[in-house]
Amino acid sequence: MLSQEIKKRKLPALQTREEMLLVLQNEAYGEKIPKPEKIRFETEEDVVPRFCAGKASLKKITAKCEINGKEFSFPFFAAIPTENKKHPFFVHINFRSDMPDRFQPTEEIVDNGFAVFTVCHNDITQDNDDFSDGVSGILYPDGVRKNNSAGKIAMWAWAASRVLDYAETLADVLDFERCVVCGHSRLGKTALFAAATDERFKYCYSNDSGCAGASLARSNTGETVENICESFNYWFCENYQKYIKNESSMPFDQHYLVASIAPRKVLIGSASEDAWADPKGEFLCAFAASPAFRNGLVCPDRFPETGEAFLKGDIGYHIRKGTHYFSREDWKRLIEFVEVHT
Repeated sequence: MLSQEIKKRKLPALQTREEMLLVLQNEAYGEKIPKPEKIRFETEEDVVPRFCAGKASLKKITAKCEINGKEFSFPFFAAIPTENKKHPFFVHINFRSDMPDRFQPTEEIVDNGFAVFTVCHNDITQDNDDFSDGVSGILYPDGVRKNNSAGKIAMWAWAASRVLDYAETLADVLDFERCVVCGHSRLGKTALFAAATDERFKYCYSNDSGCAGASLARSNTGETVENICESFNYWFCENYQKYIKNESSMPFDQHYLVASIAPRKVLIGSASEDAWADPKGEFLCAFAASPAFRNGLVCPDRFPETGEAFLKGDIGYHIRKGTHYFSREDWKRLIEFVEVHT
């Protein structure tokens, strides 16, 4: 059944990781942004004394990057359990810059033995079509982009990699074999691109990422390339607009993005009432990307029912009841996925 559903969409065949990344960068997200010429970190300890009832420390870190001879700085937070052992950890690309964040269940994350780093996308560059602010203004000082220049998703993904640069200074307390990049909606798209372009991320979680994320563009029943480019063309490179009402001509589909993360591990999360993100298309994307992984999606030959989770393969999928939201249930499934593969 699922194989027939894939055949109907006439998807481009999977290629090597390098070939797929080249297509994705040239046609959708723009070129990967290089590492800064220099980077240093300033740390403010114990931002909230006895954070999580003393079970974790909360630090505020400022990354100071030199790019094209100019300095660009951005903040992020680190909640690290105080227990004396190496902890798996999340790099959460977040919509909020304040910590503790009431929408991120930090104490539950810590109680499960994980550390969590949180970076706000707007602290990197604003979520709008202005390319003069933040890191955008340094990358494009004259405001001119080439057709394959990085869009804002690529910029937010770049910042996630800089957070990981800092995490590497904490090798005594972090487990880098269980390093997870995660995000919701547009930041789920960002998490996928971050993991695809930075092999240091061993796990990736995309929550309700939809069009240009984990949902196939061909025969999409939710948001289309036309819809997303009308409102958010700045997330992508200019070339992406060639595929408005023209998805069938794309030399890729979103299974390329997911497959580019192989042989590492990916979990895709959907919500049953989030039609705009096209849960059916997200599940089929996981299935289509599956051959790129050593142990692909392990599931019955049918679409999942609400509440089901397929976590045994190197690519996993779950769908919960509800709407477009990064919920505690999603975090629970993500933690479970990491633990299944530990």
